[in-house]
Amino acid sequence: MASQELIKRLEETIENISDFPIPGIQFKDISPIFLDPKLYEDVIADLVEFSKGKVDAVCGIESRGYLFGIAIAVALEVPFILIRKAGKLPPPVISEKYDLEYGSAEIETREGQIKPGQKVLIHDDLLATGGTTEAAAKLVEKQGATVAQFSFLIGLKELNGQKKLKKFNAEVYHILEY
Repeated sequence: MASQELIKRLEETIENISDFPIPGIQFKDISPIFLDPKLYEDVIADLVEFSKGKVDAVCGIESRGYLFGIAIAVALEVPFILIRKAGKLPPPVISEKYDLEYGSAEIETREGQIKPGQKVLIHDDLLATGGTTEAAAKLVEKQGATVAQFSFLIGLKELNGQKKLKKFNAEVYHILEY
């Protein structure tokens, strides 16, 4: 869906940082996008085009999912719902635990903000292994809503995160793939 021009501009803007946060990792620093308001606006327009007329709410995953997710929701004129790390939201909350490479983590959303029957877009900046995104989708389903779409700025194909999302029968979109 993204134009070749947008892809090229993003690839020229996103910085590759070797060995961060640990040796062997090639970190994709998206922060330079925010130095170019027109590029940011074009990214939002592309992500909005993917979801226009297909969702009733947008959920953003803490914290970088908020950077684009809020603007997507505003452009679509639908609610934006925070998905945060455990203990960051006031009660009542709905939570979902998920496994990490070593140990586990938990995410939450405020009870009642996701409505039964809603079609939801889950947005984050990057799809890697898919664990956090899968947990976010389970949070949506626990509240009687349906995950209609997942969107990301970047998808890391060799980490197979998209495989974990297949069970939700939702559209998956990312502008860039590495």
